[in-house]
Amino acid sequence: MAFPTLTSLARACLRPATVALGLWLAASAGPAMAQGQPLSPEQRKAVTDLIRETILKNPEIIQDALIELERRNTVAQADAQRNAVAAEKARITDPATSVIIGNPEGDITLVEFMDYNCGFCKRAMEDVTALSKADPKLRVVLKDFPILGPDSVEASRVAVAVKNQLQGAKYFEFHNKLMGVKGKVNAAKALDIAKEAGADIAQVKKDMEAPATKAAIEDTVALGDRLGLTGTPAFIVGDEIVFGAVGQAALKAKIDSVRRCGKTDCAG
Repeated sequence: MAFPTLTSLARACLRPATVALGLWLAASAGPAMAQGQPLSPEQRKAVTDLIRETILKNPEIIQDALIELERRNTVAQADAQRNAVAAEKARITDPATSVIIGNPEGDITLVEFMDYNCGFCKRAMEDVTALSKADPKLRVVLKDFPILGPDSVEASRVAVAVKNQLQGAKYFEFHNKLMGVKGKVNAAKALDIAKEAGADIAQVKKDMEAPATKAAIEDTVALGDRLGLTGTPAFIVGDEIVFGAVGQAALKAKIDSVRRCGKTDCAG
């Protein structure tokens, strides 16, 4: 993704000012301008000189404009993500491509898109575990989103296959052990953890190769793309996407707000 340069942003921000100044000058240029006649070369120069003089005397205009542009872009991005979450609501919690832990009938759902080789996901695991234990009304949906290379894809294939045998607390125990592995997690390491958890490894290996396993992972990756997810962990609470390991307190505050007013920020 290409990011705009400071110069291009400044130009983008100054366009409205240019137009406004041009309109102001046109409005004060007399009856001829009021009839929509084009600016004369002298008038064009006057507009340019006025803009230049204004910026040189008040350079903070550029900074203020950039701040406002960033604010508007942030608002627009948040609105787009909320719309995407609403449009993909059924897919986000689809049991065929998710693992549901905690209370399946919970009144609030916390969704996590994660990768077993993501260090921040490993850190966030403790937050999700604590929230699940402390909140009996919380439903947690885990989504395998392997974006950190082939090893991650292999680990997710094992995890998706294990889901056919282990559910609920047993699966969550397997998940936490796999997430807690130090170093690189691949298929071999995931199979070792699955065996410790009591899964039938022969069946796991068979299910790893099943078309449904591949389809489940591909579906989640495609879903993440549609939601604009660029990294892990990514959480969904209510209609908001929360990026990164923000901590237990921050997630709990959003969960509590959704319970209270239906939004992650009741003051907004």
